Amino acid sequence: MPAQQDTAPANQTFAQRARTARDRTGLTRPVAAGLVGRSAEWVKGIETGAIGMPRLPMLIRLATVYECDVADLTGDDRISAATYTKAAHADLPAIKRALTTYRLVPGDSRPESAEVLHARVRQAWKLWHGTGDHRSRIATLLPDLLVDTQHAVRALDGPSRRQALIAQAQTYHLAQLFLAFQPTPELVMMTGDRSMAAAQEADSPRAIAGAAWYMNHVYRDANEAAEARVELAEQASALLRQDNEEDLARWGLLQLAVALSFAKVGRAGDAWRYWDRAADAARRLGEGYAHPWLIFGDGVVSAYALTMHNDLVQPGKALDVANALDLDTVPSATRRAYHFVEMARAHGLRDEGVAQVALLQKAFKTSPETVRFNMHTRMVLPELARTGPRAVRSDARELALALGVPM
Repeated sequence: MPAQQDTAPANQTFAQRARTARDRTGLTRPVAAGLVGRSAEWVKGIETGAIGMPRLPMLIRLATVYECDVADLTGDDRISAATYTKAAHADLPAIKRALTTYRLVPGDSRPESAEVLHARVRQAWKLWHGTGDHRSRIATLLPDLLVDTQHAVRALDGPSRRQALIAQAQTYHLAQLFLAFQPTPELVMMTGDRSMAAAQEADSPRAIAGAAWYMNHVYRDANEAAEARVELAEQASALLRQDNEEDLARWGLLQLAVALSFAKVGRAGDAWRYWDRAADAARRLGEGYAHPWLIFGDGVVSAYALTMHNDLVQPGKALDVANALDLDTVPSATRRAYHFVEMARAHGLRDEGVAQVALLQKAFKTSPETVRFNMHTRMVLPELARTGPRAVRSDARELALALGVPM
């Protein structure tokens, strides 16, 4: 979700607008350069006017990294980054209606028990992490789950109501994941806020920790200050016990959230310090452990090291991690596909287009909708189709068409 920002003066040059946009995110030139697949000198050249305005694919990439519209960089209000980079799922209108309207159930209508609601939520998580079109599958469940958890929260009392609130928080997590990287940033923020409110009302440290993990994703995507993300994760972590398996998994997940936040803004020392904490928690949980719906475990902690190296513009180290990964240990097709995309991103930072396209194809085969709604994939495919190695241009074009990416 784009951070709130003032409109740049109309008389600014492209170079000035680019520098202003980067300054607002707090990104250094090397970090920004790595995120768009160029050198720090290239970013400097853009910002000083030594290099002119790039073509549309690179403008889109810059706008995505800086969390602004292309128009904020070019000064042309007719161009919007969302037009080119964000896909809309066919079921988005139905999910939006379910979130913004209320189907009020008569007060004397008997709600489903908290146990039944939790069973339905568990089934939704299995569908989310399974193979195939995971967004489409949970879209058929979410509207009724939203209505039924709302009804249960109104009608139940005591411990049963708290359990219904926990089920409601997880339902909002699923809605937030469905909405991610679609042209409805306000709904992503709304679902994140509602899940945290439900978790707090349930007075459940575990539910609060889960909500904090997903709110951290919202904050990172909105380029909120790293300190705000860290504070949220630290406060939620303090509510958990490390001598309990369920608590330890969520505590480790929050350490990972902080590590990812610091890596995104280039603070390598802090990032790896928190990653070590997450890795230690995963080791204590045992080899092969994976949380049933948060998927925290040693496989995911190792795989996210790849993302951190990419964000820190260390593609060689990222590929060293990739070569050692066994993604078969990650029991989630959506996560595996995401990590394949991250492998592709590392190869892209080294201008290795053949490997990049091959990994994007593998990610698409693993979880089509993960790739369809991945911003990096949607940004790089048109460029690879036009200017990548000749051996893969047709493959990149074919994949872009399958994803519905404008060429």
